[in-house]
Amino acid sequence: MLDRFRLDGKVAIVTGASSGLGVAFARGLAEAGADIAIGARREDRLERTRALVEETGRRCVALATDVTSPEDCQALVDAAVAELGAVDVLVNNAGVGTAVPALKETPEQFRRVVDVNLHGSYWMAQACARVMRPGSSIVNVGSVLGETTMGLPQAAYSASKAAVAGLTRDLAQQWTGRRGIRVNCLEPGFFVSEMTEQYAEGYLDRQLEHRVLMRRPGDPAELVAAAIFLASDAGSYVTGAVIPVDGGILIT
Repeated sequence: MLDRFRLDGKVAIVTGASSGLGVAFARGLAEAGADIAIGARREDRLERTRALVEETGRRCVALATDVTSPEDCQALVDAAVAELGAVDVLVNNAGVGTAVPALKETPEQFRRVVDVNLHGSYWMAQACARVMRPGSSIVNVGSVLGETTMGLPQAAYSASKAAVAGLTRDLAQQWTGRRGIRVNCLEPGFFVSEMTEQYAEGYLDRQLEHRVLMRRPGDPAELVAAAIFLASDAGSYVTGAVIPVDGGILIT
């Protein structure tokens, strides 16, 4: 049974892999046996992630990638195929957020969040699906903020993440039966990341006390484990699912 969670012989792409959860996804998928292609805008930080992946004994390709550019997305896929031989898994992790009150948010601020979180997820999924073989898996990273609010003004972020859940369901409907590609979505709650570092003092503690049943932030390994389940044969009968990994936020 444990062999079903292995990714030996697979090639996984992870976007937003220059920091935080993206680094954890890349390292974790490598530990499960996959070779990894990583993309992010901050090329210098990608090299640190590449080193962490290569420490596991797996191969790694790193390419500066802006997911809002379909051409950049295609270039990352092309590099994975050319240097690693295939694309079997995509973890659509790249994302940004703002906390701007709705009456003050500029069109540029709103569009930027949607462009990265929604459009970027679509361009990456589209580029990968063109080359993926039957049995491949796309894991979109949404957020519980696509389903609830958490006391911050995050209209753009919440809207974009709700859209990612809808995108997941539609791509699963289009690609699972016809192409054999499973498409699912993880909805993280609070995990330590660059985004949580921007919270006002005391905000996270209040949310952990009143909204999170487990009374703690998630460990990145807990989210990576869920991604490995969806990426591997362990999740071979799961598609179109939107799965919270949130310590109980959505039932409080």
